[in-house]
Amino acid sequence: MGYPNDILSSRAVVKPGLFAVIPESGLVNNVIPVLEKCRTSILAAPKMGAGFVEYVIEIEPGGRTLSPMAAESGVECFLYCIDGEVNAEGKKLTEGGFLYCPPDRGMTFENCGEKPAKILFYKQKYTPLDSHFPYEVCGNINETEYREYDGMENVFIKDFLPTDDIAFDMNMHILAFAPGGCHPFVETHVQEHGAYILSGEGMYLMEDRWMPIKKNDFMWFGAFVQQGAYGVGRELFSYIYSKDCNRDVFL
Repeated sequence: MGYPNDILSSRAVVKPGLFAVIPESGLVNNVIPVLEKCRTSILAAPKMGAGFVEYVIEIEPGGRTLSPMAAESGVECFLYCIDGEVNAEGKKLTEGGFLYCPPDRGMTFENCGEKPAKILFYKQKYTPLDSHFPYEVCGNINETEYREYDGMENVFIKDFLPTDDIAFDMNMHILAFAPGGCHPFVETHVQEHGAYILSGEGMYLMEDRWMPIKKNDFMWFGAFVQQGAYGVGRELFSYIYSKDCNRDVFL
């Protein structure tokens, strides 16, 4: 990358245990032993207070896993293809393609195209529930129609995983705001989110601070942090975000 063209500055804000905004320009490469020909940035981890780990991975042609990612005991994982072509567990994923793997399996993937690919990879400890157990889910979110969010005509949502099966303790969604669209209220809840911006620009409230957010930024929200957004600019402001669900809080 070489010498900077200006004084060093960043829009990054990290409040451990509360929230974080991490612009693409501040990401660094991490060497992950099970990955080959991959540039891997760790976006969220327990060191910041997150209950999960999320990565953005740029995979060179021929890049791959040497052994399964998220192979830890009791860990579930999810892959989303942002760009390019990826073969994940024998399934070809293109832009919008995704794969969820239940705990104790891990996931292998490789770039099966001629150009670099870009993916999100997410892992967390699964919280068991009696005799229920989640199963593999694969698809392409571009084949799913948006539906209105909370009855608003300019805010939309898509779900990746089944919303009516309590075997799943997490879900991934895409939330999208047309310019001028916003959350119906400032949210304050126990669930935490990791959110990667897929398109557009927005103004986001985190705790007591409004911040400009744009494509390729990553946001993390801890439990009970106030949050809300407005879509601004000239295109849809959209992001893919994780959410823990379907479980009580245990003491």
